[in-house]
Amino acid sequence: MGNRPAPRVEPALLILIGALVLGGLLHGVSRAASAAPSAPDTLVLLSTTDIIGKTSPCGCHTPKGGLARQATFSDSLRRRYANVLWVDNGNFFPEDELHEGAAWFLIDSMKRLRVDAVGIGDHDLRFGLEPLRVRARAAELPILCANLEMKRTPQPAFARTLVKRVGPATVGIFAIMSDAADLGPARDSLVVTDPAAAATQAVAALRQQGATVIVMLSQLGKVGAEDLVSTVDGIDVAIVGREPPLLESGRMIRGTLLVYGGQQGQFMGVTRVALDASGKAGAIAGEQAMLGPDIATEPEMAKRVEVFEDAFNETMRTAEKARAASLGMESDRYQPERFVGNEVCARCHRAESEQWSATPHARAWRTLVERKKDATPDCVPCHVVGFGKPGGFETIDVTPKMINVGCENCHGMGTAHDSGIGSAAHRSVPETVCRKCHDATSSPEFDFSQFRPYIDHTHAFSDLPPLKASSPMKSM
Repeated sequence: MGNRPAPRVEPALLILIGALVLGGLLHGVSRAASAAPSAPDTLVLLSTTDIIGKTSPCGCHTPKGGLARQATFSDSLRRRYANVLWVDNGNFFPEDELHEGAAWFLIDSMKRLRVDAVGIGDHDLRFGLEPLRVRARAAELPILCANLEMKRTPQPAFARTLVKRVGPATVGIFAIMSDAADLGPARDSLVVTDPAAAATQAVAALRQQGATVIVMLSQLGKVGAEDLVSTVDGIDVAIVGREPPLLESGRMIRGTLLVYGGQQGQFMGVTRVALDASGKAGAIAGEQAMLGPDIATEPEMAKRVEVFEDAFNETMRTAEKARAASLGMESDRYQPERFVGNEVCARCHRAESEQWSATPHARAWRTLVERKKDATPDCVPCHVVGFGKPGGFETIDVTPKMINVGCENCHGMGTAHDSGIGSAAHRSVPETVCRKCHDATSSPEFDFSQFRPYIDHTHAFSDLPPLKASSPMKSM
């Protein structure tokens, strides 16, 4: 391990990623895409982590990720390279119970995408141990965890390790989860053992089985993963999960390359491992490839996602209608302190209302409808007024006048106008208000000083320079 050559970014890898992002290969017209796979002495490791239920591109500014783009990207690499292995680091289940269907859809989809091994994260036991095991077995999807055991017997909840022959390499894979993870409904029957001890045992077991390259799927967080590889020898590549940062290149610690891929499946890790004649790892280098709009969607997976999401959104609409009906006319929108809607504000602030009506904020709901996200809980709150609060948006049928980003999104609840929230002292909207929706995920390039004039009521929107096509407000 200590004599391994210093990692470097291979020119061939950079050229490939550039081709994927910039042109023909993504659309199936590149000569390289149709050529026979090459680089028999290289292992290409694809990795995803912390997808948290995202099946389609996410982000208002530049939607990234999605299963259909992952399919295109992985297929292109498989055509280019002879030895490709795809691992998912876990935490792929959604963050709430509303999206349970996405969990099972993702399991089936990962098998179709030819994911070779999957780890376990905080969210993945949300719906219980046995349902997860049953679904994984049905999909023939190998889920791993070296340090998750049944409490009554020292039996693993999932396979501890996996060995796969990929070209000249014998790849050993194991997964480690955090001992601070929420084990969900199975918390009384499961126990997480010491990560470092489990990793040490897994590496030894894999070496005994002839593994020449060892990959760890780590759900320990950035600090935990770095601490572990600082003490455990023999790991060639570690995929970092559990709210991982996004780093363009990996970080080498004591002979282990750590890969940091961010969240929501918006990027895919591409790690290139040079192999010697016996299949052992030599130089290792990695990059993160953004799954942006320039990457085409694979038609079959795109259709499957569309059918799934349309059915999910229809289920959510039906549930919202039922909830609204149960509320009747005594809804909490009639509480003394409540949101009142733009029409009430416009009675006294006509000029401001007219200026607002020309901005993209006034069309925020339409963008959700066009993208079929108008029943998606992750998206709706930032495209309506007072979501889930007294007087605020409930459903399009019950509160049709509370759609779009309106006066009270910026200036506060209308009934609090005289108490100061909407008064002269608070007419200047602070950046923190905008950042509630224009955050690092939805609007990574949002610049408050740049976009402030477009919402400032003292400027006519039509008098300002046109917004760039990629601007956060343009895509709202």
